[in-house]
Amino acid sequence: MASDTVLYESSNHIATITLNRPDKLNALSHELGDALRQAWIDFEAGDDRVAILTGAGRAFTAGADLNGGGDMWAITPGVGVKLTKPVIAAVNGLTVGGGLCLVQMADMAVAAESAWISYPEAKIGFTGGIIASLVSRMPHKAAMELLMTGEKMSAARAYELGFFNKVVPDTDLMSETRALAEKVAENAPLVVAALKTLADEVMPKGPMEGAGWARRLVEATFASNDLQEGLAAFREKRTPTFKGD
Repeated sequence: MASDTVLYESSNHIATITLNRPDKLNALSHELGDALRQAWIDFEAGDDRVAILTGAGRAFTAGADLNGGGDMWAITPGVGVKLTKPVIAAVNGLTVGGGLCLVQMADMAVAAESAWISYPEAKIGFTGGIIASLVSRMPHKAAMELLMTGEKMSAARAYELGFFNKVVPDTDLMSETRALAEKVAENAPLVVAALKTLADEVMPKGPMEGAGWARRLVEATFASNDLQEGLAAFREKRTPTFKGD
């Protein structure tokens, strides 16, 4: 990758994707967002069968960089980049705002005992809206309390609500998450992909999540070689030769 704000390591069909701005609590800057989006693209196209998403240092991520962050929809797995392979979040330390969006879209999540989550947009006066999908991934009233108050929720409480698969000692976070990933990586890739795809279809989608999915499809046409061919053919008054790329 061109940026060191996101690290991508591959081992035994498991990708470990690490948000790597520890001095800024892994805040989601434009640069980090671009690198994370590329990491999802590389993961989907490569040989890895499952990805672990985590943060360097004492935070998963503090959320959007208020000095300039990217579009949340574009970097959210399954929204900005279509994924047929599962993602497991390894949640360390604080997970705020856009970080919670990333965790909610993971297929599984393991949290360190010291971890906590919050979504403070109501306290700031801004929302991107993609977090609305939380009400389909956590009991409705618990999700609304989290969103409407902007207060913190402990990893233990989030586990009780079914948001985390397990909560483990801080020192065991990566080993426990990797053990879970290994169980997935050992299984039939086509079946795992089929079940993930079917499950994603069943899961209710919030309005902004659906809009991001639609925008991804439309923007792919804008970036295509076929568009350039079509424009060139129009200028040259000839029949275009489209190749589907």
